[in-house]
Amino acid sequence: MEREIRRIMELQFNIENLKCGGCANTIIKEIGSLEDVLDVTVSVDAAMVTINANSDVSVSVKEKLSQLGYPEVGDKNSVIHKAKSFVSCAVGRVKS
Repeated sequence: MEREIRRIMELQFNIENLKCGGCANTIIKEIGSLEDVLDVTVSVDAAMVTINANSDVSVSVKEKLSQLGYPEVGDKNSVIHKAKSFVSCAVGRVKS
């Protein structure tokens, strides 16, 4: 019987609009709930999200970050993204 060996991938995303621990809490909760995501860490100072996953989840992570108001640096950062990030930040502060 052959055993499947799964390799853990580390992905990093430099994001816009990351302001505080409230933002980080929301990102950790929401990204952590995606399929195949094992671990999420957020560096507020570096505006960096690091993810360990069982597969390449970069597309779904980028989409979720953008929906939350934290697009990747270089992607469109609209007024809508900025407004969403304030809401995500507030929710993260309340739930922490």
